[in-house]
Amino acid sequence: QLQLVQSGGGLVQPGGSLRLSCAASGFDYYAIGWFRQAPGKEREGVSCISSSDGSTDYADSVKGRFTISRDKSKKMVYLQMNSLKPEDTATYYCAAESYFCGYSGNWYSPVGYTYWGQGAQVTVSS
Repeated sequence: QLQLVQSGGGLVQPGGSLRLSCAASGFDYYAIGWFRQAPGKEREGVSCISSSDGSTDYADSVKGRFTISRDKSKKMVYLQMNSLKPEDTATYYCAAESYFCGYSGNWYSPVGYTYWGQGAQVTVSS
């Protein structure tokens, strides 16, 4: 069974940066996605990185600001978030689905992801 353990998050001013980390045992056979959920809103896909070739996907709302990456030797996936906006405030989750982003359907849908991290709060406020 895959375990995902998150770290990072916190409070940052608008325009600032944060990095989220996700430690993933059994890293090699799963795509790792980042999702976020704000109060009263549905969980939405932010980004995803495939296990096979490291290809990535991003939500339009974060393109050019967020970067997903992985360190295979450390079994870690990161989400670097720059130029943060108040609307980025949410609880962020990493999640895993088999093989590559979109294998179980749309990569940005949480339905296809089997394993989830514990979540981390990101608050962007002055």
